[in-house]
Amino acid sequence: MAAIASAPVQTKKNYLTALKEAISEEMAANGDMVCLGEDIGQLGGAFGVTEGLQDSFGTQRVIDMPIAEAAIIGASVGLALNGKTVMAEMQFIDFITCGFDQIVNMMATYHYRTAGEVNLPVVVRGPAGAYGGGALYHSQMNEAWFCNSPGLRVVCPSTPYDAKGLLKAALRDGNPCIFFEIKELYRRSEIAEILPEDDYIVPLGKAAVRREGTDVTLVSYGQNVYHCLQAATELEKLGVSAEVIDIRSLVPLDEETIFASLAKTNRIIVVNEAPMTCGFAGEIVSRVTTKAFDLLDAPPVRITRLDTPVPWVKPLELFVLPSVERIVQSALQTVRY
Repeated sequence: MAAIASAPVQTKKNYLTALKEAISEEMAANGDMVCLGEDIGQLGGAFGVTEGLQDSFGTQRVIDMPIAEAAIIGASVGLALNGKTVMAEMQFIDFITCGFDQIVNMMATYHYRTAGEVNLPVVVRGPAGAYGGGALYHSQMNEAWFCNSPGLRVVCPSTPYDAKGLLKAALRDGNPCIFFEIKELYRRSEIAEILPEDDYIVPLGKAAVRREGTDVTLVSYGQNVYHCLQAATELEKLGVSAEVIDIRSLVPLDEETIFASLAKTNRIIVVNEAPMTCGFAGEIVSRVTTKAFDLLDAPPVRITRLDTPVPWVKPLELFVLPSVERIVQSALQTVRY
């Protein structure tokens, strides 16, 4: 009797592997796609996201660039104007400042300046975020700069599924996108998950409800989503039901999911690890108070990094960043308001 073949075992993929798959699959599907960045070819990127990519697609499509972010972004714009889809890697998102002029004055405005005739399919991606002891030059979340620049998409996934699906969506969107990858999530094994074998995307501008609740809404993105989920678990022990919203896409922003949650809970706390002053948490709070004020039974709350650079010393780093404890305390105060 012939043996029955067993189904292949599906392995869980981490955040970094999901990104690798997204780039490789899009390169294979789109012959006009090219990748630029510092050490992305032979080295495979500082964190290994582009490992093996140059071997698969060659040096004409996976291009090692000099340590000059302005040149990387400028070349990306030129390539996009000539029909290419471009993935440009920043070795750390902190150093995107060196290409800031090309991004906000050229890339972001080109569609508008050409009366809608020209799109620039460029995704600028790179590792971001703190909690890993990277100190002030390797720990930033500077997403608000780009949310303030009309013409750019701004994305920050928190899960492997979203990392792959959102990167694919951004590369196909046709508009320039700043794609924030949380480096502390790259190899975190506990968030690894089985990804669909078939091609898929996660639509830009659609939030995800990570946990349902009735007493308070916790809104976040990136690594702070996990702080919110852990806080929700702690709050449940104290008799408080917290709903957790992962916005995933900052621009465009899914207001409807946020407001629908607020209609249930009537209380909202927004968490992000960027500084408080002019941070994106304030944008969400502003939209809530101007568009959904009648739903509020308590003042909205922001939990953010303190307005200081990120320290290197671990206790100081954790002191200035959002924490599970701060979220729990704020939620208890808000529910009792």
